[in-house]
Amino acid sequence: MKSLLISCVLLSITTLSFAQRSCGSTEYARRMNYDLSYNQANTGQTSLTSRDTFANEIITIPVVIHILYNNPTQNISDAQVMSQLRVLNEDFRRLNADASQTPEVFKSSAADCRIMFCLAQVNPRGAAQKGIVRKFTNRTSFSVDDDMKFSAAGGDDAWDTKKYLNIWVCNMQSNSIGYATPPNSEAERDGVVIQYDCFGTVGTVRYPFNKGRTATHEIAHWMGISHIWGDNSCGSDGIDDTPRQSNYNNNCPSFPKLSSCSPNANGDMFMNFMDYTNDACMNMFTNGQKQKMRNVFSGTGYRNSFLKSYACDSSLATAAPAVTEPVKQEKPEPSVVIYPNPVQEQMQLMPVNGYDLKGKIVSIFTPSGVLINTRKLNASTDKIDVSTLKQGVYVVKIGDNNERKVLKLIKN
Repeated sequence: MKSLLISCVLLSITTLSFAQRSCGSTEYARRMNYDLSYNQANTGQTSLTSRDTFANEIITIPVVIHILYNNPTQNISDAQVMSQLRVLNEDFRRLNADASQTPEVFKSSAADCRIMFCLAQVNPRGAAQKGIVRKFTNRTSFSVDDDMKFSAAGGDDAWDTKKYLNIWVCNMQSNSIGYATPPNSEAERDGVVIQYDCFGTVGTVRYPFNKGRTATHEIAHWMGISHIWGDNSCGSDGIDDTPRQSNYNNNCPSFPKLSSCSPNANGDMFMNFMDYTNDACMNMFTNGQKQKMRNVFSGTGYRNSFLKSYACDSSLATAAPAVTEPVKQEKPEPSVVIYPNPVQEQMQLMPVNGYDLKGKIVSIFTPSGVLINTRKLNASTDKIDVSTLKQGVYVVKIGDNNERKVLKLIKN
């Protein structure tokens, strides 16, 4: 009886943690050394290559969905994809039916962000192609390390991130159900990742993430918006019209929800899309959040190039239509991944799709090319001690010639 009680308690704790929202965006940005306090301006933009947004302009963002599946359940339907796009267009235009549930005291702050999303109809080569890419992967799951963004690691390479919002839908191995890159991220990594059963409102979706708000939350990160509690106790998200709160909220609090740093009796704005509440309890962005999101599309903003992206209109295709082939369960090319990454003590190189590690030479370099360590692998299970490395980013080279692989290592 005692063991049964303990088992039931553990099951309850596991179920509760699984049903609570967890976003990996902030931790990801810190591990990748992205500056979350970046200036909204991109000094690389010039008046010759950009235009500013117009007053009240509706910004339309072409989206490509990369569906990575290891089994039929993970291969979500077109209907599930389109249900997610519908939610995005409702949430960012404040056309969501549950907008009426915003407490009266916060309604004056609620905003129509005038941002919309369309499924891409033209691929980067200029050919007419629907922006849903389906790809079988031998990877049973992915962690918050960007492997899903690279074909060589069992994922799928991004379409041009200056013209398309890339969203990878896959099975994630951690408790995180999504993460996004900030606007100042590396181009080949730029985009959003969502757990496959937390995407859209129909098909393979699970409660309480069955209203499509995980993507709303993560795409706002992609546009530079922070969590409403500033990822700190009584922290600031840098937005004037979001009240401070002591921490994130889970589940579905009752209004008003007061905390130790509530500025007044209205308490937490827990119904904001940037809190951690259930999908059914989120329903608003503020005017301040709207302005910050739109700033990244301004003349000097990091995402200004989207104002010149016309990939939503198939009539503008300039190449022959892309050949649509039946979905094949093909293996990606042999590759290797570092586990864990980030690492503290020992790293292990894990072969993917038959890559042979035995006999390969492994070299670790600083980003400037200084050789730190080199050794020969006697077996694919060999571990490499990196405990003496200082915290930072390193380059790992494995093998030579056609079998050479170059990976990024993060040492904590």
